[in-house]
Amino acid sequence: MPQFDIAVIGGGIVGLATAMALVRQGRRHVVVVERESRLASHQTGHNSGVIHAGLYYKPSSLKARLCVNGRDALYRFCAEQDVPHERCGKIVVAVTDSEVSALDELERRGRANGLADIRRVTSDEMKEREPHVRGVGGLFVPYTGIVDFTGVAEAYARVIREGGAEIRMRSAVRSIHAESTGFRLVTESGDILARHLVNCAGLYSDHVARLAGLQPAVRIIPFRGHYMKLKPEAERLVRHLIYPVPDPQFPFLGVHFTRIIGGGVEAGPNAVLTFRRNWYERGDDASRDYSIMRHGGFWRMARKYGRVGARELWRSRSKAAFVRALQRLVPDIRTEDVEPHGSGIRAQAVDRDGALIDDFRIIEADRQIHVLNAPSPAATASISIGHAIADKAAQQFA
Repeated sequence: MPQFDIAVIGGGIVGLATAMALVRQGRRHVVVVERESRLASHQTGHNSGVIHAGLYYKPSSLKARLCVNGRDALYRFCAEQDVPHERCGKIVVAVTDSEVSALDELERRGRANGLADIRRVTSDEMKEREPHVRGVGGLFVPYTGIVDFTGVAEAYARVIREGGAEIRMRSAVRSIHAESTGFRLVTESGDILARHLVNCAGLYSDHVARLAGLQPAVRIIPFRGHYMKLKPEAERLVRHLIYPVPDPQFPFLGVHFTRIIGGGVEAGPNAVLTFRRNWYERGDDASRDYSIMRHGGFWRMARKYGRVGARELWRSRSKAAFVRALQRLVPDIRTEDVEPHGSGIRAQAVDRDGALIDDFRIIEADRQIHVLNAPSPAATASISIGHAIADKAAQQFA
């Protein structure tokens, strides 16, 4: 007889939110299986800490719906659990007239997604909120906030444990064997038997899906993002969150300014292709995964985005180029005002045609659910994603 009803692979914010939703659904025999020695070690613990409003996403998409609902649920959860957070708002800046039409589209999407209080601002109105910003106009989004998502993940974990479920650390999954009563997960800390499987492994989600016997059409391609931080004497240059108008052909938001919940201002990230799924700092033991190159979509992606990728790579290696990108928004920033501030890695799903999958992607198989694409705003939407998966489990898992 399996020792658990459901094994959730992945101790990041999506896996924890899923386990929390399952526990709140009344399931008690749940285990979270995490490869690292601490929770939120990967994407959750290395992001910019932004609670997204739901501005960017195509109306009716899974991202749009889950982000808007998840944002409100996250604000409520943080208030209930005393997780420090701030609803500070952000400005999306059109630097040139050529970006105004894209700003129009963002406003249209935002209103279609229920963001009734967003407001267009003129150049002069923008300067009232952000005196050092340069642009021809902007969009003020009051719903946006900041939080420490590691703290959110830890709060999710408390709810999970209080609900009687388990969290097993240092339990990297080496193999998965389907048996008549469920699955045997062979992990670094011993075997785990579970009737059902939920894969929320983030950067390793495609790998886990293959271990479970699937051949997913998408492959996770990791992109490394570098951050800078404003030195204390330069923090006065940024009051809110300041974003550029994003490139609609590229699912990254561009280098931007973010206030940090514990104090300070972060700048970045860029997006650089990497073959290492957990290389955050120099000295990290992160082997390269060149098997990514055997995925046909990798080469199609590389041809399509080669020029953009070269620009991002250069900006990651040149502090001056990075600062020039910041100066498009805040011209008063100087090279000596910024210093390195870590990095993060985005798990970006790419299909066989080389398309960067923009929406969340969740697939089902016999006794299994796999989250194969959950990039930003997955942290913001985590409670809603967890509820969606728990609902699928209620329908599929007897």
